[in-house]
Amino acid sequence: MGAAGVQLTETSGMLQQRPELIVVADASALAEAAAERLMARVGRASGRCAVALTGGSSPEPVYELLTKQPYRSRLPWDRIHWFWGDDRFVPPSHPDSNFATARRLMLYQVAVPPRNIHPIPTHTGHPDEAGRLYEAELKRFYGMDHFDVGRPLFDLTLMGVGIDGHTASLFPGSASLQETQRWVIGVVAAPTAPFVPRVTLTFKALASAHEMLFIVSGREKQSIVQRVLAGEDLPASRAYCEGDLVWLIDRAALPETRHVG
Repeated sequence: MGAAGVQLTETSGMLQQRPELIVVADASALAEAAAERLMARVGRASGRCAVALTGGSSPEPVYELLTKQPYRSRLPWDRIHWFWGDDRFVPPSHPDSNFATARRLMLYQVAVPPRNIHPIPTHTGHPDEAGRLYEAELKRFYGMDHFDVGRPLFDLTLMGVGIDGHTASLFPGSASLQETQRWVIGVVAAPTAPFVPRVTLTFKALASAHEMLFIVSGREKQSIVQRVLAGEDLPASRAYCEGDLVWLIDRAALPETRHVG
């Protein structure tokens, strides 16, 4: 089901939101474009704002760039709240932790108030428990236990895509793809490396944003980008946004059939 106000198209019996596709020259240009979009979204917020971070290698140059000028001095770090779209169920200091990566590359390199950092509580006893706790945290921050289309939870939701088409920790064929009530769920078994449990926001929660920005880099992503753009039924294809849905990719990830010039 699509959200109110979101333009959907039907492909192979599945409703999909048509994304805006932006292609840049290389990974460096990708990081700069993503950083500019983040700064623009934050700049539109009159008070506190919220960004949902993603894992994987594609956003890492973005995190590093945000700690450098001009972003370092122009971003209002004191009013940006940082959340995660998903994380591996490992200790917060573990090298496989999405939180640990963002902390190392960005959040501990700038003056971010500790109260503005909202990691998924992966120190709990079970992914489902962590999911319940994080959902409660999101609802406290949002101030409501249901979404208002006119007041998104996130100013920007960053997303990635795996070579199998998963996004966040929403995997092909998983029952989690059908979840329409919960904001956060535990994923006991992940079918891709590292083979550890996960905790992930659902499509419903990820979609509550002014902008959802997929960041995709590298030749190894060509095939999956082609499949998503062709409308194949994959988790990344099902992702939608109450606001703008944007796929930002570098030329290496652009399918050969779409190369121009």
